[in-house]
Amino acid sequence: MRTRRLGDLEVAELGLGCMGMSQFYGDADERESMETIRRALDLGVTMLDTADMYGAGANERLLGRAIAGRRDEVVIATKFGQARGPSGEPLGVRGDPEYVHQACDASLERLGVEWIDLYYQHRVDPKVAIEETVGAMAELVAAGKVRHLGLSEAAASTIWRAHAVHPITALETEYSLWTREVEDEILPTVRELGIGFVAYSPLGRGFLTGRFRRPEDVPADDSRRKHPRFQGENFERNLALADRIGQIAAAKRVEPAQLALAWVLHRGDDVVPIPGTTGQGHLEQNVAAAAIELDDADLAQLDEAAPMGTTAGDRYADMSSIER
Repeated sequence: MRTRRLGDLEVAELGLGCMGMSQFYGDADERESMETIRRALDLGVTMLDTADMYGAGANERLLGRAIAGRRDEVVIATKFGQARGPSGEPLGVRGDPEYVHQACDASLERLGVEWIDLYYQHRVDPKVAIEETVGAMAELVAAGKVRHLGLSEAAASTIWRAHAVHPITALETEYSLWTREVEDEILPTVRELGIGFVAYSPLGRGFLTGRFRRPEDVPADDSRRKHPRFQGENFERNLALADRIGQIAAAKRVEPAQLALAWVLHRGDDVVPIPGTTGQGHLEQNVAAAAIELDDADLAQLDEAAPMGTTAGDRYADMSSIER
């Protein structure tokens, strides 16, 4: 697999999102999830993305077990900031320096590693100046616990302020054919500053794969049941979008998921998508998307099929923590 640079960090051009292995998208088989992580490493994937909130720490523990004995092959990216109680109950967003240090130490213990390659603030805490939070994160770098810093879902002005305190290596934010708003201000900002962009949910939370034809196709224990884009009239409008992408994929003789990933990969060499999956079959399909070439005509056709603003519904039911 080819590599790309996120700031001064080199990673494979495609990463692996591990969230769904522990929470949100229904039950996952732990053994299969661990084998999927190991298969990803075999295929050349280097960046594995997790967060302390996924499964209230369970996802970090899972990842740590999966990479045992293979630490030198892995770029571990994890996040802090969405605090959870002992039973996983939400406790709000925290970015105070004391919590930054506590969260990092807890993540290191769960992962079973001595350092974190890329440490993100998961959501910006509006009660704490970003300078204070990033200052504490910089102390983690100085202590050797963290090697690179990142932000997630931060506003352009926040990115500027954070980068002035300590170099920010990557911004992780949703980006796909059905979520293109970052093209207005966020992408130009990170490119001006030399910050890499990590695209989460590059398959539109699975919607762009063509898997879901009716709202009822989403499992009852899957958080997407409550997602605005998976409900009612929004679902029907978005299904038409997914069908257009599916038709283009069929004409190119690739899977819709592969076409959607190839599109993200063609947005620039500073963009690294991290599709999530819990199975080796889908993983291998996703990795194969890195070999798909799209020419100007292909990209223009996709722009026409999925222009910015065409998707129906907000990205989250509660958008208050987005782009702070």
